[in-house]
Amino acid sequence: MMKTIQLQVSPEESSSNKQLKVIVANIVSKDPSDISHIEIIKRSIDARQKIIKINLKIDVYINEKFKKNPELKFNFKNTKKKSAVIIGAGPAGLFAALRLIEKGIKPIIFERGKDVKNRRRDIAFVIDDKLILSNILSDRKEELKAIDHLLSFIAPEKIISLSDSARIEGGDVILYNDYVFIGYSEESDFNDFTVARTNKEGVIQIQKKFPNKKVKSFELVKSDTVAKNNSLHLDCCFQPIGKNKAIIYEGGFKNIADIKYLNKLFGANNLIKINQDEMYEMNSNIFSISENVIVSEKNFIRLNQALINHGFLVEEIAFSEISKMEGLLRCSTMPLIRI
Repeated sequence: MMKTIQLQVSPEESSSNKQLKVIVANIVSKDPSDISHIEIIKRSIDARQKIIKINLKIDVYINEKFKKNPELKFNFKNTKKKSAVIIGAGPAGLFAALRLIEKGIKPIIFERGKDVKNRRRDIAFVIDDKLILSNILSDRKEELKAIDHLLSFIAPEKIISLSDSARIEGGDVILYNDYVFIGYSEESDFNDFTVARTNKEGVIQIQKKFPNKKVKSFELVKSDTVAKNNSLHLDCCFQPIGKNKAIIYEGGFKNIADIKYLNKLFGANNLIKINQDEMYEMNSNIFSISENVIVSEKNFIRLNQALINHGFLVEEIAFSEISKMEGLLRCSTMPLIRI
């Protein structure tokens, strides 16, 4: 038998399967030995009082073996016999291609723009009271209209445009106190990899525009073929949080010296390390809204618990669908004023 229940427990109880089983058994009026499995469906934090509580929604399996939901499998038909031409790789074109595949027809897509990887660009990012416009490709200039209303409220001298030779995207720029951390690729990697987004010239121009800042650049590992071996942006493998802590995936950095630098700057005990799979799932792409509060994807269970253990209040939300567009919480926000 399976029951779905909601309960509130302490952070310690929520992280102990043994304690949780005793609590659940009491709620369902069963012996703990009757509880075969506890599956957490939803988890949130109640920090309205001095004593923090964890709200849980769980499926309780009583004298019944737990079975994972089967993975979705797609058995598409053979598409070698017929083909059809689609003009445009926009949402309608891609959906049409999917439907054709389902019908056993091979789609051939013609797109006049650059390849999809080259066409993704961050529109803008903010350092202090300056808004820096990224160099966006010509076939995507229309996207700048999305922030036209915002730009109308900003004095022209507060808006910075970089030269055409500089390539830099917001995901590669991270602020921490007086530091500006920038992920980048040297010329050889920048020319060889389509996933290389920020070049050395971009770093140099930020240094010139902000001489009062400590600009520190980190060369990132890139791969066009193996997603788990690619650090698309710096925020995919590193993000400072709170006053003196940070989330880090060390495998995303090309140079060991950079890892040692961050260990010395933050202190090894203040670095929350994530593994390659967690990097791929964008665990470091959370949103730190204050020194103590972090908004995170609810499925980042291990990371979220580590953040709680480090004294953070973690607001968990369901945001995983957004990751299909290769971005998450930090990618979906652009702080304008930092206090």
